[in-house]
Amino acid sequence: MYNGFLPISKADMMERGIEQLDFVYVIGDAYVDHPSFGPAIISRVLEKHGYQVGIISQPDWKDDKSVTVLGKPRLGFLVSSGNMDSCVNHYSVSKKRRAMDAYTPGGEMGKRPDHATVVYGNLIRKAYRDVPIIIGGIEASLRRMAHYDYWSDSFKRSILLDSQADLISYGMGERSIVEIADALNSSIAVKDISFIPGTVYKTKDTDGIYEGIILPSYEEMKEDKSLYARSFKTQYDNTDFCTGKPLIEPYPNGIFVVQNPPQPPLSTQEMDDVYALPYMRTYHPSYEEKGGVPAISEIKFSLISNRGCFGGCSFCALTFHQGRTIQVRSHESIVEEAKLLTKDPDFKGYIHDVGGPTANFRHPSCEKQMTHGVCKNKQCLFPEPCKNMKADHSDYLSLLRKLRELPGVKKVFVRSGIRFDYLLADSDDTFFRELVEHHISGQLKVAPEHISDKVLYYLGKPENAVYERFVAKYKRLNERMGKNQFLVPYLMSSHPGSTLKEAIELAEYLRDLGYMPEQVQDFYPTPSTLSTVMYYTGIDPRDMKPVYVCRNPHEKAMQRALIQYRNPKNYDLVYEALTQAGRTDLIGFDKKCLIRPRQLKGEKKYSGAGAKRSTNKGNNNGSSKTTTHKKKTIRNVHKKK
Repeated sequence: MYNGFLPISKADMMERGIEQLDFVYVIGDAYVDHPSFGPAIISRVLEKHGYQVGIISQPDWKDDKSVTVLGKPRLGFLVSSGNMDSCVNHYSVSKKRRAMDAYTPGGEMGKRPDHATVVYGNLIRKAYRDVPIIIGGIEASLRRMAHYDYWSDSFKRSILLDSQADLISYGMGERSIVEIADALNSSIAVKDISFIPGTVYKTKDTDGIYEGIILPSYEEMKEDKSLYARSFKTQYDNTDFCTGKPLIEPYPNGIFVVQNPPQPPLSTQEMDDVYALPYMRTYHPSYEEKGGVPAISEIKFSLISNRGCFGGCSFCALTFHQGRTIQVRSHESIVEEAKLLTKDPDFKGYIHDVGGPTANFRHPSCEKQMTHGVCKNKQCLFPEPCKNMKADHSDYLSLLRKLRELPGVKKVFVRSGIRFDYLLADSDDTFFRELVEHHISGQLKVAPEHISDKVLYYLGKPENAVYERFVAKYKRLNERMGKNQFLVPYLMSSHPGSTLKEAIELAEYLRDLGYMPEQVQDFYPTPSTLSTVMYYTGIDPRDMKPVYVCRNPHEKAMQRALIQYRNPKNYDLVYEALTQAGRTDLIGFDKKCLIRPRQLKGEKKYSGAGAKRSTNKGNNNGSSKTTTHKKKTIRNVHKKK
């Protein structure tokens, strides 16, 4: 009897009695049959609807025959770069090659090409001229219209054109992929499939498009960056299933790329059905000899409870990919999955996370969203919570309580992002208290990102005073319960709007806290975010006003170094930054100084302003044991109060 994985070879097909697959799915990741992996969900959804799907994982893009190993599919090829954009997967923000790929067997780097969706699409088109190609996943979804590509520093066409694909299924795709499959199965030519929400297609005839909005042409945007900023704002305002209109982007030779409005959000029952499909919940056994797929360790004992985010952070692409309307699974569905986890021989009693893009969002931000859509020109939480927003954690709290009570479960942790301003907006403190009491693994990671209100405005984050209130309340709750738990703030350097002045403000703030973070995120311009448009155009699309952008690698290094000013390796950069900004008052022996003067000949080397170097280093999911030295460091974060 064959194993429960989808076929990955002709031998697998023969064992199942399959002469020809309906779809062949080419993916840039290893084949992991788990609902945290998009290709697994799409494949299992198609399977549920009666379609046979095979997987070609990480084909050798230098070999034309690598995409033919399962034969010609009856209906079409599906293509995805994997769970990440292939360039984000490959490169750090400094464009240096990463050492490991967590989505590849053994963590081996180099098993997929840059711009994998484009490369795979062209490889398939070379082998099969007439087979429909449907691209999807995060890379295709966020590059569906003309976009800025940070890695090549160029303005690129829609990925639909460069990949030679026929359709893009953007967003999460469960509904649209079934509608596409049914259309193809009913013998509708792929060139005539122009009517499905959540898809992008190309055409030379736009006469039949109802209420279509014509965007600036690719050529015009390439010449005038301000037109791209305007175009992006139009796209940003049309990401809602209720209010979104078709968007038409002209290209040379009479070609138009057309984005249909998004698919409606999945209902709770539909979400439950997706997560109840017969996933094997691990990587394909053929990877065992290489040690498996590292990424599985991050999600093996975690539970996805929601999708979507109305947080509206400028640097995040969730608005474009999952939308602002929250979609949730039922308690029953999540509890059933938790029971499966407890039966795993490797389960030690700890559920590592219960969440999603934002853990504490379990319902739409206001009641009108499901019938009228989200507001086009107004955010739910930024610059302050909307008066119509309903901040209520009761459903999430009830879910966590049920999970805590399951036999075999010792602890249930929350490690997905907690939106702290939403938490403060809830007048009932019950969830906050139980979060502190039961659901923190020694440290809670939150994302203030910066402390300068000017920079926070461009980040789409609340004013620093909101974070300060959260810190004070968190501290009080821990003291009241006799807990010794800490906050780990995520901070970002060189985001648009941040000059050396704001970077120094952040350094002074950290000085007053007595804290130096070891992990700092330098702003990374990824496709289809407001922040990336600011980076490329120098314009804030929200108001079309100029914004300062730090593009110089040396200045970026200085801004990053200021956040870690106590690190001796950063001394020269910090000294240069303070001198350049006219803040040499911060070079000296006073306790307010960031660094000491340069050493004189014969004197001992200075490394900082006198404080001991402190670190806060943990693994990606925050589950590392906290050393005594680290505890002292993080505890100091909150002594300012």
